[in-house]
Amino acid sequence: MAVRDPIALLLKEHEDALTKLHLLKKSAADIKKKGYSEKSFKSLLKAVEYVDEEVRVHNKHEEDALFPIVERYVDGPTTSLRDDHIKMGKIYKKLSYSIKTMKENPDDKTARQELVESAEEIVQLMVNHIHKENNILFPMVQRFVSKNELREIAKKLL
Repeated sequence: MAVRDPIALLLKEHEDALTKLHLLKKSAADIKKKGYSEKSFKSLLKAVEYVDEEVRVHNKHEEDALFPIVERYVDGPTTSLRDDHIKMGKIYKKLSYSIKTMKENPDDKTARQELVESAEEIVQLMVNHIHKENNILFPMVQRFVSKNELREIAKKLL
């Protein structure tokens, strides 16, 4: 059985995440501009659910499968990327709290402002993070990591 390219898999997951982040950004912008609407809020919830479920798993895969291999060669990039993962978790907690508050009271202006700010913050952080991985980390991996190490990563991802 052929082992799939783990970098191609991670790139595809990034592509999917960018689509959801665009939805999150658009929904937050609508809520910021027009206030609460059920349509925008549901759209935002769908994007946030993706972040909660898929991105958390993706980040864990990177930390468990990819980063240890990269760290055989260099430390700096993975330290920064792990820090981003921690920041994402903290922002996500703020975002979740704002969502809960908005569900209880859609007219809560403070909750709406916090929701929009944390959504904008997580989108910016994640887009920058994906850019660093796609344009710095993954090309580095493809240049330096052996085929056996790529298989090792793939086994842990699949």
